[in-house]
Parts: sequence; structure tokens; C-alpha cells
Amino acid sequence: MASLDETDIEILRLLSHDARQTITDIAEEVDMSGPAVADRIDRLQDAGVINRFTVDIDRTQLKAGAQIFVQLDPGNSFDQLRARLDESDAVEHVMITAGGELWFNARVEVHNVNPWIRGVLEPAENAEYTVTLIDEIEWQPSIDGTDFALTCAECGNTVDSEGESEWIDDRMYHFCCSTCQRQFKDQLNQLKEGV
Repeated sequence: MASLDETDIEILRLLSHDARQTITDIAEEVDMSGPAVADRIDRLQDAGVINRFTVDIDRTQLKAGAQIFVQLDPGNSFDQLRARLDESDAVEHVMITAGGELWFNARVEVHNVNPWIRGVLEPAENAEYTVTLIDEIEWQPSIDGTDFALTCAECGNTVDSEGESEWIDDRMYHFCCSTCQRQFKDQLNQLKEGV
């Protein structure tokens, strides 16, 4: 898939608001046939633009504890703490900042916030954190105002209709030209060979 057009963007917008709506409903919205929309969604998945369809659960309805937001400076324990957060059922989202901090939100029992955090951070030395109790959280996926374009894995340029896409080691990569594609694959092979 070379670049996304207005129809692709509209399909993504519709899916981001309700991933369970039918192909027929989406087709009516974008004025296309159902099979044409299904093909576009398949291409968006194949290109790695759509990674999965998911459910946004309102955990407040499950009475599943207090929502907290934690800003964590992991010190020298980044990998260890990241793994602990990934393993925890209470953690809903993990964000990694450009500065190497781990920010996450979790849902824990109201009277057990500190013991739970100490348990998660137990293996870490010198980890510093702040905890904020969240009153309400709302997820509003949006693609409005975002310029969607695939970028070249080698040079970072925009991939247009002349670009190439290729699965390499179970991951889809996009290239603006065959030269970038060849250079990327050559460098990858050199890394694999230990050169």
C-alpha cells in the first residue's frame, strides 16, 4: 500500500469510533460497495496501518477499583519494571516517554494503592514515582487533523504510489523507492551477520 487517500482516512475514522460496525454501514458512509470497503480494510491490515480491533471496556462499570496514573522514573531498572508492568493485570496502558520514564494507568483497590505499587516496584532500586488518583478517564480516538502517510523505513520520506512494501521478519516495512528498500535489507543482513 503506497499512500492513504481520503476514503482510507474516513474508513479509519469510522472504525476508530466503532470497530464493530458492519462493512455495509461503512460502505454507505463512504459511498462504496461492501466488497470494495472490505478490500481496503484488508489492505490497511496488510500494510500494518490497522494492527487489531479491540474493545474499550469501562471498568468503572465492573467496580474494579480506583483508576490511578503513575509517572515512574525507573532509574537503572527500566527493563525489569517494564516487564513487571506488562505482567500486571491491573495495568491498562503503559507509555514510554522520550526521556526514558514509564507512565502508566492502572486500576487497583482503593485501600491498597501503596502496597500494590510497592509490590510492582519491589525489584527496582532508586525508582522514583508520583501517583495521581483519576476521577474520570475518557478515550477519544481521533484521526482528525492528523496527516496520514506511510514513511520510508530507511530515509523517513513519505511513501507515495511508487513506493514498495515488504514483510521482513514478521513485520511490514514501507519504502519510498527500491534503493531505500535494498539499502535497508543490506543493513539488516549485515546486522544479522554481525558485521
